Amino acid sequence: MRALLSVHDRRGLVDLATGLRELGCELLATDGTYRQIEEAGLKATRISDVTRFPEILAGRVKTLHPAIHGGILARRDHADDRAVLEEHGIGLIDVVVVNLYPFAEALHASAEDESAVVESIDIGGPALLRAAAKNASDVVVLADPDDYEDVLAELMRYSAVREKTRRRLAAKAFAITAAYDSYIAAWTARWSGEPFPARISVSMSKLQDLRYGENLHQRAALYTDRPPQLGNAISATVAGASQLHGKELSFNNYLDLDSAWSMVRDFAAPAVAIVKHTNPTGIAAGKSVLEAYTKAYNGDPAAAYGGIVAFNRPVDEETANAVVGVYFEAVMAPAFEDEALKVLSRKKSIRLLTIRTQSASPKGDSSLLYAPLDFKRIDGGFLVQSRNVVTDPQGTMHVVTQREPTLDELTDLIFAWRAVKHVKSNAIVLAKQLALVGVGAGQMSRVNAVELACRMAGDRSHESVLGSDAYFPFPDGLERAAAAGVTAVIQPGGSIRDRESIDVANQAGMAMIFTGLRHFKH
Repeated sequence: MRALLSVHDRRGLVDLATGLRELGCELLATDGTYRQIEEAGLKATRISDVTRFPEILAGRVKTLHPAIHGGILARRDHADDRAVLEEHGIGLIDVVVVNLYPFAEALHASAEDESAVVESIDIGGPALLRAAAKNASDVVVLADPDDYEDVLAELMRYSAVREKTRRRLAAKAFAITAAYDSYIAAWTARWSGEPFPARISVSMSKLQDLRYGENLHQRAALYTDRPPQLGNAISATVAGASQLHGKELSFNNYLDLDSAWSMVRDFAAPAVAIVKHTNPTGIAAGKSVLEAYTKAYNGDPAAAYGGIVAFNRPVDEETANAVVGVYFEAVMAPAFEDEALKVLSRKKSIRLLTIRTQSASPKGDSSLLYAPLDFKRIDGGFLVQSRNVVTDPQGTMHVVTQREPTLDELTDLIFAWRAVKHVKSNAIVLAKQLALVGVGAGQMSRVNAVELACRMAGDRSHESVLGSDAYFPFPDGLERAAAAGVTAVIQPGGSIRDRESIDVANQAGMAMIFTGLRHFKH
C-alpha cells in the first residue's frame, strides 16, 4: 500500500502518517509535507524522487505527472491499465491525502493584493483529489483532516477501507473541490466586467440541521455562502450569529431575524426593530437603546407578542428589564452587557444571539464573493438582482406640493423611507418622532394598505407622516391618509394620476416628496 500526502493544513498529519507507517504503508510526500514527516522521525519518499523531476516554478508544478496520476487513476481490475503501469514502471497509489491552498483565507486577508490571491489558487491539489475520487472503487481519498482517525480505525480493523466509506469520502472530495472552484469563479467573475456573468457559481456549506421548515412536515437545514473555514466572516451574518441562550432556532426564526437585522442596520442612531412574519410591528430610533425599544414596542404592543427583536447597539441592563417583561421568541444584538444577559436568561425559552457588525479583517472580506447580488428561488431557477441598498432619498427627492415639509416632518419622512423598504409590498408606513405608529403590509391594493396602517395607528396617525414603497395609482389612498391626520408624504411618484394625488395633498395642506425610486419587496 502506498499513500500520497500533500497538505497545507497540517492538523493530524503526523498521527496519520504514523498510523499508515505502522500498517506498512509507503509514504510519498511533496516537499513541505515531507519535511514535517521527516521531522517526526518517519520515513517517506519525496514526490520528485518518484517523478524523477524536481518541483519547479516555486512549487507551482510538482504532482502533475503520469507517475503520480497514473498510479491513482489506474483501474485495478483492468489488465490493460496494469500493463501500462508495468511498462512505464509506475507504482499504484492507494491513499491520497490532500488539502488545498487556502484561497478563501487569502481573499479574506488581502483582497486588495490580487497577485497574492492568485498565487493561493491551487492547481495540483484539486487534480489529485478529483483523480482519487474518480477512482474511489480502488483509492481512498482524504480531503479533510477530520476523517483521518476514522479511516485509520477501519484500516486497522479490516486491513481495508469499506466501499461505503470510500464513496462517502469521494463525494466529500468532489464537494470540496467544487466549492473551492466556486469561490475562485465568484472572485474572478469581476474580471469580465459583467455585473451578471453568463454563469454564477455559488457554494453553500451546511451549518446545522433544523428541526423542521416553515411547517412541521418540511425538513430544513441552515447553510452559509461564506467559506466555512472563515469563522469571522460567517459571524458577521445572521446565519453565523452566536446563540448565547435559549432553545434551538427554527427556520421561521431565522427568516424573522434576518428581516429584523436588515432593518436596524439601516440606521446610524440606536435603533430597534420588532418583527412578526418578516414584517415590522415596530421600528424606532432614539437617543438610547431603551428609548428606541420603548418606541418600537409601542408601535403595536399586541402584535409584538411572540416576535423577534433586533438591536443595532449592545443591550444594557435597563433595556433588558423592559424586554424581559414581554414574551419574545428571540433577541439579537451586537452584544449584551453581563447584567443584561443575566436578566434575559431568566427566561429559559428566549433565544439570545449576538452578531458581528462587520468583518474582523480590515484588509479584505470574503463576503465580497456574493455581496452585490440578491438571489430569489423560483421553480427551475433563480432570479438574481443587485441588492436594494438605497436608504436616503436626498439625491433624487423633490417637493411636489405647495407646502414644504417642516424640519421635523422631513426627519420623519426620511425615517419612513428607510423603514418602508423593509415592509412587504404593497407597503405603507406611518411614522412619528422616529418611530412607526402604523404599518400596512402585503396588501393587494394601496388604499387597503393605507387603511390598515391608519387603523393600526389610531389616534397616533394625527400629525404623522406617511411612507409608500411605490406610487399611488389613484388619489384615494392620500384622501384616506389626509382624513386620518397625516401631514406629510414620501413616495416614488410616477403614476399617470400623480397630478390628482398632488391636488389632494395641496387641498389637505400636506407636504409631499417624490423620490423617483421605489422600494418594492415581494
